[in-house]
Amino acid sequence: MPDQTDPHVDWDPRSAQVQADQITAYDEMRTRCPVAYSAYRNWTVFRHADVAAILDDPATFSNAVSSHPSVPNGMDPPEHTPFRAINDRYFTPDRMRAFEPACREVARGLIDTLGSGETEIMSGLADPFANRIQCRFMGWPERLHAPLREWTRKNREATRALDRAAMSAIAQEFDGYIREQLDARRRGSADGAPDVTAELLGERVDGRPLTDAELVSMVRNWTVGELSTIAACVGILVAFLASNPDIQKHLRAEPDRIGAACDEILRMRAPLIANRRRTTREVTVAGRRIPAGERIMVLWASANRDEAVFGDPDEFRLDRDPDANLLYGRGIHNCPGAPLARLELTALVDELLAATTNITATTTVPEHAAYPAGGFVQVPVVLTRH
Repeated sequence: MPDQTDPHVDWDPRSAQVQADQITAYDEMRTRCPVAYSAYRNWTVFRHADVAAILDDPATFSNAVSSHPSVPNGMDPPEHTPFRAINDRYFTPDRMRAFEPACREVARGLIDTLGSGETEIMSGLADPFANRIQCRFMGWPERLHAPLREWTRKNREATRALDRAAMSAIAQEFDGYIREQLDARRRGSADGAPDVTAELLGERVDGRPLTDAELVSMVRNWTVGELSTIAACVGILVAFLASNPDIQKHLRAEPDRIGAACDEILRMRAPLIANRRRTTREVTVAGRRIPAGERIMVLWASANRDEAVFGDPDEFRLDRDPDANLLYGRGIHNCPGAPLARLELTALVDELLAATTNITATTTVPEHAAYPAGGFVQVPVVLTRH
């Protein structure tokens, strides 16, 4: 629980006021207190320039923030470098082009089940899409869809409640799913043709095979991020389109702009609120002295709305400098699965717009997700089909 007696506390990211509208609260903090000490004993950094400086200096702001292995996200150079090289081989342009038909097949199948009329996007499209598309990418069987969806629900509840015991048990449960799939491929009993999971078993680092712990950690980083963040992205994108019919019309007429539009919409409302770093030495950020060994929260949801970089943060524009958008991070620790995420979201939005003549917001306002999650819990819309 937060220590409200700490004289240095500037804000509580889990307070009712912040949870009522996270984005508005972050906008206010960015102006009032751009580096804030939290009730949870970490430092939150709100401004784009400060966040970019942190991302560009991994020697001072370490990614090794957890006592549990995290491959490659939770590593620093030189250890990080060979593992990141392995990771990036699975997200090349050629691999993404080869996977695109599967993305579209999964998206069309789910969109077809929605029919027309009023529907709730998170349960009807966002969550099942994130689940099925990740299983498809990894080559995992359909029988995992239901347990992984239940796992995602339990993980969200435990994370919101800061239930450490439940979070640990849930993490072990997920690792069990991964080990089961790795073991099936070792036995040659996995369903279907060779896949990404089987291919990972042949990877080597520093001349040796990856350990089971390293393999599980790498797959966990890919998969957990997909299950939560892709679902949040879908909800944000559909909610935005439902409230902006002119942009819907524009993207139906120019579908080649959908990828850039997704990045811009998700810049405005972040699917991933923050990432952690740890200071390796004393440092000053925006005039605040931060000792060595302190935890830093890099707040994407604020930095990507910084007026100093983007002007009106709520103005939808397709002519912005893409390098300024921190949606997928920056520097050596930028999102390992960014190419896959962009492919999945672009394909889904393209298929949804092609299958409908209009997506309309209902009178029910979408329910915001609670920290540390981004996006919405529910997104009710009306679909008008051809």
